[in-house]
Amino acid sequence: MAEEKEEVEVPKKFKSLVEEIEKMSVLDMSELVKVLEKKFGVSAAMPMAVAGAGQASVQAEGAGSGEPAKSSFTIELKDAGEKKIEVIKVIRDVVGKGLKEAKDMVDAAASGPQIVKENVKKEEAEEIKKKFEAAGAKVELK
Repeated sequence: MAEEKEEVEVPKKFKSLVEEIEKMSVLDMSELVKVLEKKFGVSAAMPMAVAGAGQASVQAEGAGSGEPAKSSFTIELKDAGEKKIEVIKVIRDVVGKGLKEAKDMVDAAASGPQIVKENVKKEEAEEIKKKFEAAGAKVELK
């Protein structure tokens, strides 16, 4: 499954900065985010937590009104476990990432949860979760 990337127009003054960030590995980007959070006293996770709480309350309201249950899930890698090579193979199989990107994602999972795939149907999400668990990883469906 190929994802379509939305074309983003980068202002000229940020072009070189964006190009440098595009060259970074996932692990380096994670480290950069932590440095920026400390430097400016902000948290990159805050908007996501607020959005997640809002979404949860909408789902709770929907559950009481007889609307259908959640049908789309996000797969989050919490811990790669001891068999990192097996987990890398699962990531490459599930997401279609290259070896380096998959390894970077597994390494980054040691410092915090990593989103493997978003907007996945329940059946497919459960199947992917089983693959990760068979490889010794801990994943969460959100």
